[in-house]
Amino acid sequence: MKITIKQFLFSGLFCTMIAAGCTKDFAEKNQDPNAITVITPDLLLPSIIRSAINTQMGEAWGIGTLVVQQTAKYQFVDDDRYLWDNKDNVWNSYYSNMRDVKKLSELSASTAQPAYEGIALILKSWMFSVVTDTYGDAPYTEATSGDVNILKPKYDSQEVIYAGILADLEKANTILSTANATVKGDLIYQGDLLKWRKLANSLRVRYLMRISAKQSVAATLQTIVSTPATYPLFSGNADDGDYSYYAEAPNQFPNYTNRIGGFDEYRLSNTFGNTLQAFGDPRLAIFARPTASSVTAGNPQYVGMPNGLSDTEALNFNGGSNNISRIGAFYYENSITPAGLLVAKGYIMGFAELQFLLAEARLKNLISTETAQGYYEKGIQGAFTYLNTTMPADYLTRTGVRFDNSTALNQIITQKWISLFYTGLENWFEWRRTGFPVLKAGPDNQNGGLIPRRLKYPLDERLQNPDALNTAIARQGADNINTRVWWDK
Repeated sequence: MKITIKQFLFSGLFCTMIAAGCTKDFAEKNQDPNAITVITPDLLLPSIIRSAINTQMGEAWGIGTLVVQQTAKYQFVDDDRYLWDNKDNVWNSYYSNMRDVKKLSELSASTAQPAYEGIALILKSWMFSVVTDTYGDAPYTEATSGDVNILKPKYDSQEVIYAGILADLEKANTILSTANATVKGDLIYQGDLLKWRKLANSLRVRYLMRISAKQSVAATLQTIVSTPATYPLFSGNADDGDYSYYAEAPNQFPNYTNRIGGFDEYRLSNTFGNTLQAFGDPRLAIFARPTASSVTAGNPQYVGMPNGLSDTEALNFNGGSNNISRIGAFYYENSITPAGLLVAKGYIMGFAELQFLLAEARLKNLISTETAQGYYEKGIQGAFTYLNTTMPADYLTRTGVRFDNSTALNQIITQKWISLFYTGLENWFEWRRTGFPVLKAGPDNQNGGLIPRRLKYPLDERLQNPDALNTAIARQGADNINTRVWWDK
């Protein structure tokens, strides 16, 4: 078809008019009235908490229970034999979360809501402690500084990181002691700032004990425990720093959506099972299930398996899977039941753990309040309460449980080890620090008979930040799973 010049010009003018008209109200017509255009602290806080705790629980299942021999691998046994590949989930997840924590702090300042700053400091301190205890030296003072063009942050020594963590927790306690505000989006304490202060100071006790072999911490610990008005601590299980999951998606216990084959790869370790059975400990029925064959026979029994077996030995141990205890139902299919929701929780720190730390501190005369036995027994009671179960009336007097000064440190840490089942990596950190409970690498381990002391740095760091990484390795030691971090040397 032939188009005249007049027709062409008219067409062009028409299109121009249409385009102008569309442009005039384009933004208005294409704006989602329900979209969030301004981020506020209460919108950011829940995602930080949920993401960080879910990472913690993923690590608890992946290697946390395995490396301290509470579980053992029945299939795909490489992790149980210490054939550890590039394990970068803690690093990647927590540094990603740290950017949001920094934003939370900035929003707190810009909106004049200091309570969020205090909470941000606590979450930052907790996450950095997990990173440094897992890997060692790490970016800290220059971390999350990409906005000021620091794209290759230096690695700080663990000593520097711990100094910063402890200072930030003290600052958080101070901020929250005078903050008078309503905090929304708090999935842990529902805005109770006193409980956040208790978490901050209880974490200080944890981290002071963590470095107690490297620095003098007695004076600071004594100040904390003797001045509760200034430094409140957990006073019962109602103060526990944990995250309660829901029966409905998407906030269900992380393991609930695991495939059954993946869940059943993990079985009761005989190290853990034998200890609990020696104490006649009823918590075994929460942590594990009787073997399928014994239930069928009408005589339920709990049977663990050794850690560190080869693939063939693991599959054939004790006649196969029907003769080895699976992990308890509350940590899988029953985690969304009313009873399961009271057991399968996300964990930062709890009352029982604090009591065991104070028992150790008193045993070592780092504090002078109360008695080591008193703290120890309150820790055990708190551990039973945490699992919503009743402690037997005679439990504290049973052989191996009854407090004995000659074996007290082993007892304290062993009970802490039991209490921290499936809570994260804290059990691994404390085993490295104290040497209790006494563990031995499995018979077919591939690490020279040694239980790992850390994770290797992520491979991406070698590509993206090699100079800073190599400086850290030169200071800390070879980048392998047997090199000890600063507080472990």
